[in-house]
Amino acid sequence: MAEYVFSKTIRLQLAGAAENRLESRAEACAEVTPRLRVFMMDLLSVVAYYDAYLCQALQAENISVTLGAITYHLDSSCFGRRSVSNDPGLLDFVGRFKLPKIIRQTLKVLEMIINILALALRFILSPPDVVHVQYLPMLERHVPIELWFLRHCRHLGSALVCTVHDILPHDSGQAHAQSFQRVYGMMDAVICHSDAAKEQLIAGFNIERERIWVIPHGPLFFEGSGAHMPAVRSRLDGVSDVIVLCQGWIRPYKGIDFLLDSWQEVQRSGAKAKLVIAGNGDPSLLNAIRERVCSLGMEDSVELCFRFQSVEEMLSYYQAADIVVYPYKAITTSGALMTGISQRKAIVATSLPLFREVLQHGKNALLCNYGDTAQLASALLSLISDPMLRSRLANEAVTLSRDADAWQQIAAQTKSCYFSVRSDFRKRSPHRAREARGSCCRMPEF
Repeated sequence: MAEYVFSKTIRLQLAGAAENRLESRAEACAEVTPRLRVFMMDLLSVVAYYDAYLCQALQAENISVTLGAITYHLDSSCFGRRSVSNDPGLLDFVGRFKLPKIIRQTLKVLEMIINILALALRFILSPPDVVHVQYLPMLERHVPIELWFLRHCRHLGSALVCTVHDILPHDSGQAHAQSFQRVYGMMDAVICHSDAAKEQLIAGFNIERERIWVIPHGPLFFEGSGAHMPAVRSRLDGVSDVIVLCQGWIRPYKGIDFLLDSWQEVQRSGAKAKLVIAGNGDPSLLNAIRERVCSLGMEDSVELCFRFQSVEEMLSYYQAADIVVYPYKAITTSGALMTGISQRKAIVATSLPLFREVLQHGKNALLCNYGDTAQLASALLSLISDPMLRSRLANEAVTLSRDADAWQQIAAQTKSCYFSVRSDFRKRSPHRAREARGSCCRMPEF
């Protein structure tokens, strides 16, 4: 009986030791298992600031992220300020020089084609776990090289994720609908920034609801300072005037004509205020706006600042302003709105689905219907005449920002999306899952 008890004890001890060895081996393997590797794809740096904020936050979430983007030619330090390095593939020289627009665009396209070929070859040896698409600029030109590259990545075993900044290119109607249908259809997950965009993707492109992740857009430039604010304010005719700012890339969908018609009604009321329209855009559109301001006789009350502004200069305009206005006709995502929120400004915006998800009329902003000039003029006049209302709305709006904490939450949700699509991808590709499990060695960085 004693021998039986002794032998049973030995067996239990040996079993426990074996279990401990297995656990230790599993832990050791887990320690050397590489981090999830993500290639963030925005080869022409279309949404450079968004890329920089998101990549920095993902790095803090222990994601090995490589930003596939050339140097942003309008702000060469854009990525470095966020401690993010960019790697477009092979070449990155066009964005480092000031060149005429037509030459720069031509060279950027050639550079991008060479980079895509270099990345395709590099990924054969070491494909990323996830390719996260931010923008496909060549697709808007009906050149399918990016689609070819994404199919190549899928064949190599990379899961595909796409962030929808614009459901379709703005001001293009349905010209690109079929191309983007193919893009959205091949993605393992689609990220959008609002429930309204999610419903549009489901209705317009028949995307399965479970493939769509709603992850908000984070605040921009909240850590910057507007060192030139006093000079900007002085140039805009005195600190006693109320300054209304409309800032951002100027495109037809931004509703500038609607804003100018409404501003004419503001001026008729005798309000002492200045409208500033700041940004860059197509020269023909900018000239049309200049002519409209002149034809309406509003040169004294409208300041047009048509050029690219550095971050510091842009923030100086925001800090000099009392009110920011977003008279948009349509929108999927608005970095300009997130900038206005983070700069603690009273906001007037059109009552579009995206804006209604973020803003509440009378609580943290004033909303109006697009095209209703009397309603927009009334909202502006309410804020121009009531500094207490401006202050209350601005203080309520800034609570939506959360600054750096917001980006960390966004990165955490994005990380969850990555792991979800990798898990689903491995279930669909069991031979690749076996390869991944069979090795505890770190794959070479791409």
